[in-house]
Amino acid sequence: MRIRKAHLTAAAGALALVTGLTAPAHATTPATVPVHAVQQDAPSVYGSAAYLMDASTGKELFSKNAGDRLPIASVTKMMTAYVVLKTAKPTDVVQIKREDVQYAEDGGGTTADLRPGDRLTVGELMYGLMLPSGADAAHALARTYGPGVGGFVTKMNATARELGMNDTEYVNADGLPKRGGDGYSTARDQSVLAAKAVQVPLIKEVAGTRYHSLDATSEHRSYSWRNTNRLLGTPGAIGLKTGFTRAAGFTLAFAGEKRGHTLVGVLLGESDSSRRFDTAEALLSWGAARESA
Repeated sequence: MRIRKAHLTAAAGALALVTGLTAPAHATTPATVPVHAVQQDAPSVYGSAAYLMDASTGKELFSKNAGDRLPIASVTKMMTAYVVLKTAKPTDVVQIKREDVQYAEDGGGTTADLRPGDRLTVGELMYGLMLPSGADAAHALARTYGPGVGGFVTKMNATARELGMNDTEYVNADGLPKRGGDGYSTARDQSVLAAKAVQVPLIKEVAGTRYHSLDATSEHRSYSWRNTNRLLGTPGAIGLKTGFTRAAGFTLAFAGEKRGHTLVGVLLGESDSSRRFDTAEALLSWGAARESA
């Protein structure tokens, strides 16, 4: 897996947020002090926005600036996976084209290292999309199931409206910055999507996989992908999706099954990559304790 410059600069942390592309005018900047929400014993959250809910009931457990419209980076790919699997079968085959690879290279994002001419099933491409966060995989899927990337983005936005995500606007299938303006969403909207996504067996399986490899066949060369989500390994955790751009900061859609409850949440605008995983783990544990009380 090749990691592009956008991710190599991730360690710059808060500086990257300042030097990045302009976020929507109504976006907020990452908080410099923790905020406690809902109850005084809630975990500290340092990012711009956060939301936690019980996926089975829709009950809100934690909210911080959850309605603020912000760029979400590669958390976008959660909707890409969801829209594709509404119509495609995991066994359907997609042929990778040079334009898919070129798109990822030109955009400076992460890639699944797909090779033009390879033929991969939708099920396998889900791993390339979600684990290394492959912009090439996102482009190949969107191109195939739009039809065309533009058509696919229209489907993404239509699906958002169907789910009641009225503060969300997608501009591509991967979350990379786009000339003319990034897309946006909210922590609350993305949590609504996360609750739906974990109900899709393949998304849940892929998101919770730490490492996936493919042997070479007559259809494709060999591949190996490692999940960028460091929340995996925590008991009960379901990965869902990480993200980073200079404008969005570090983002995370996460889920966990604890004490008989499935909780989902989203963190946006975090300035510290590692802290988002610690925060997500703390929110899951705290939320499960509240629901079980």
